[in-house]
Amino acid sequence: MSGGETDTEVRRPRETAVLFGHAEAERALLDAYKSNRIPHAWLIGGEPGIGKATLAYRLARFVLAYPDPRLPAVQKAASLAVDPEHPVARRIAVQAQGDLLVLERVINEQTGKLYTVIRVEDVRKAVPFFGSTAGEGGWRIAIVDAVDDLQREGANALLKVLEEPPPRTLLLLISHAPGRELPTIRSRCRRLLLRPLDEADVVRAVVAAAGRDADDPEVIQAAAAAEGSVARAVSLLDGSAMALRQRVLDLFGQLPEPDPRALHALGDALGGNEPKTLAAFMDMVNGWLSERLSPGHSPRQMARTAEVWEKVNGAARDVETYNLERKPLVFAVFGLLADAARA
Repeated sequence: MSGGETDTEVRRPRETAVLFGHAEAERALLDAYKSNRIPHAWLIGGEPGIGKATLAYRLARFVLAYPDPRLPAVQKAASLAVDPEHPVARRIAVQAQGDLLVLERVINEQTGKLYTVIRVEDVRKAVPFFGSTAGEGGWRIAIVDAVDDLQREGANALLKVLEEPPPRTLLLLISHAPGRELPTIRSRCRRLLLRPLDEADVVRAVVAAAGRDADDPEVIQAAAAAEGSVARAVSLLDGSAMALRQRVLDLFGQLPEPDPRALHALGDALGGNEPKTLAAFMDMVNGWLSERLSPGHSPRQMARTAEVWEKVNGAARDVETYNLERKPLVFAVFGLLADAARA
């Protein structure tokens, strides 16, 4: 496959049996589980596409497969790996594991498109889920992918579960920008920050996720350009996405005074109704913002960046929901990014 003419089939995190580049974070989760005192809630943060969901599913799979931390198999384990043929792994892969609740954006049956947020009614399912009797082993686990997609009402509904968790409960909250989550949520979670992958790990992950060859020049080029994100590398296997990325990078380099002619050109490149181009653009924007919501930036900078995050993603949701023109979105987004850069 070449030239980006055919979509690349990619394994989803619930189907992925391998993890690359996050051995230290995996060890922290495994050691906490072995201790039989694992915190009930984890906020797994980091830039988009670096393996946060894969790690969350990996922990969920392990706990549900080995529900007693005192088991010799757990105490001797060197990783959270579970045989893909294990019944728990197979049920999770096909979304048939009753003790695992996944909160994510779902398809709107009327439009056939994903909702732009995680619906509050779906979040409220967590209350009866954790209140009911667990099946095998007694664990109840919820993965929120991603908590960034919650609106305020949904976040408050989730907070009720975080405040009074039943025994043998795990909540795994995935965040692309943990610095912008509600303080009340952050304070009730153990935080685990993942770093972007190195190029070699990105290549290995793309090979595992997309079934491409490690020596494929397109894979090597995409990994080099992906800035540690597997999801971004996969999207860049489409040649047009690589060109779009360069346009956006050039404009990032011009902040806080981007060239209006380049903004017009980017708006033209984003024209049409292809959802992948809008998603690729917003992935890069959110990556730029995520870096400024990481430790090392001042509280004032982080607060301003969090405001910008809300505004740009809200604007993108409106464009997607109402099929609006994309060029005005480009100008609005870079105007807000300019404000964040000045801050």
